[in-house]
Amino acid sequence: MEDIRVPKTSLGAYVGEYTSREDELVDARAAAQRIAAGSTLQHLSSPKSAQGANHVYRIWRDDGTVIFKVYGADSRDRREAHALEALENIAGVPRVLTRGVDEGAHWVMFVDGGKWSLDTLPENPGLAEKAGETLAAIHSSDKGAFSNLARGIDEEWIASDLQSTIRRLERYRRRVGVSAEAIEAAHDVPPPSAGEPKVSHTNPIARKFVVNNKGEVTLVNWEWATLAPPEWDLSRAAWSMSVHEGPAAALGVMRGYGTEMDSGQLDRWIVYHAAQQLLHLADRQTSSKASDLPHSLVPEFDRAVLGAIEG
Repeated sequence: MEDIRVPKTSLGAYVGEYTSREDELVDARAAAQRIAAGSTLQHLSSPKSAQGANHVYRIWRDDGTVIFKVYGADSRDRREAHALEALENIAGVPRVLTRGVDEGAHWVMFVDGGKWSLDTLPENPGLAEKAGETLAAIHSSDKGAFSNLARGIDEEWIASDLQSTIRRLERYRRRVGVSAEAIEAAHDVPPPSAGEPKVSHTNPIARKFVVNNKGEVTLVNWEWATLAPPEWDLSRAAWSMSVHEGPAAALGVMRGYGTEMDSGQLDRWIVYHAAQQLLHLADRQTSSKASDLPHSLVPEFDRAVLGAIEG
């Protein structure tokens, strides 16, 4: 059945930042079809091609829908499995039904967290508040059960990496359309304040928060979780909500989290996040067209640089 009417779904909600090659897609779909055993599949992953993708499907069964994820690399499976096992009792973390290996492909089946994500819905401060509550619960979890790292990403690491990221971005500034003046100003941005490392998702953007019919919010994609300052997650989520939904949603995240981040500090974090994203996209670009980038990214970097310095 190809013509199935379903609510609008965020294609990127359950997948990571990378997509897969055609042969990987064929193998992943074959595994999904074997697991589905004749049930209807909906491919949720991006259709673009790149190596090492995860592929994610929604499977319709007699008792409802489930999410089936085929990992692009065994290491992704191990990292996410470890994170979800450590966080399994926290509301808002994906619930694993079963795991397995199909002809060498590692896969997992989740309870379906929802057919929408926060970047596909109209601005909803209440749902954003639930996202903030989820982050707060994650950051309050036992980091000893999550990782044996002695330090994790700390304030000293952030300060060093911010300057390193800006220096590397300077080499690609023409490719991504960042002005020399913005780069020069970015070198003067003080490092953001960073608290003691906590269990962190590291990329809790709006499309990673999926929503079901009951209004329950689930944060997906845990392959890159680590110990990091809680401000990393909070600023990343608030910035993403602001860009994709609006300022009320950004405030909702902080209200749900239980704290408000000073605008100057938030902008310092946004400079860091935006510079990382610009550098990542520059590395992946096959052309030198700045127009290939998300339209808001460079203006957000420019705005945050000024706010970080003035704040």
